[in-house]
Amino acid sequence: MSDTPNTEAGRDTRTDYTSLNTDAMQWVSALIALIGLYLVASPFIFESTDAAIWNDTLVGTAIFLTAGYNFYRLSRNRLASVGVASLAALLGLWALVSPSVIEMGSGQLATGTAISGAVVAALAAYNAYANNKADTPEQARARART
Repeated sequence: MSDTPNTEAGRDTRTDYTSLNTDAMQWVSALIALIGLYLVASPFIFESTDAAIWNDTLVGTAIFLTAGYNFYRLSRNRLASVGVASLAALLGLWALVSPSVIEMGSGQLATGTAISGAVVAALAAYNAYANNKADTPEQARARART
């Protein structure tokens, strides 16, 4: 099935439209942002090395900012940025593998960083996928009126 619209007498009859619950996606973005804050705080809670402090602080801040940006967009009834959500997913993947690359200093910090990265990667990837497949809220409302 193609993504090109079929028109009957000037009316768009494309059947692959997906409406997106922006309120639910806001919660997903908020959860990702909170996990980013956890990554920032975790090296100060658990025993950690200097490299782990820098890694988790920088990656956690970047995750917080990207998720916060998408939260802001969704709160303004716009779709989340697919590129920004994809960046958050990549940052989550880095957080997942970083305990294997960087000496963390404690098992609790390594486990927390890896689990946080896996959750961020999964949620951000879902956020990017859902927003990529969705209509803009304005298009969905206009279609509902016709």
